[in-house]
Amino acid sequence: MRLSAYSLPLAGLAGAVLITGCATTVPPADLTQTPGPPQQSQALISGTNTPGSPVPVVRYGRYPLTELVAEPGQRDLMKQVVDITIPPSLDSTVGDAMRHVLQRSGYRLCEGSQAVMLYALPLPAAHLRLGPMVLRDALLTLAGPAWDMAVDETSRQVCFKHAVAPATTTAEATAVDSLEGIDRVDNPEVQQ
Repeated sequence: MRLSAYSLPLAGLAGAVLITGCATTVPPADLTQTPGPPQQSQALISGTNTPGSPVPVVRYGRYPLTELVAEPGQRDLMKQVVDITIPPSLDSTVGDAMRHVLQRSGYRLCEGSQAVMLYALPLPAAHLRLGPMVLRDALLTLAGPAWDMAVDETSRQVCFKHAVAPATTTAEATAVDSLEGIDRVDNPEVQQ
């Protein structure tokens, strides 16, 4: 095998480029400044962050910086993100599903007289998988639009009560409907 006259200088040049490409220079440290104690931000000391104040961070590993603040789901537990799969069984109820969703959330379900009717309802198949969504939305999805949710933050209880219906009576609704020309069917079994 015969080498050309240019192959040896090209190999040397390529080797030099590879060696210098990996070399880095570190600028010398400024020796005129004396190191002082590490500064902590006032937000870190007080435990609160106000908009516009610098967010305290800590370095983990070589590059990533992590903020030293609580997540929104840690401050307001109803904002924690849940991704739940309800274990399927033949007799799952809405109450069973709500207890399962609240299992590790820090809240418990209150056993009110109005809510017993809600808890006994069968669980729809569409609710066997919920999320990812915030805890509040998951509970409201399970309850449905006919129920209002009340959260007692002191005892961490979640209660449900019937949603307040509009204050119109059937006679008033019929009078308004007859003026507007609408036929109302209050009972689908008995038509007028």
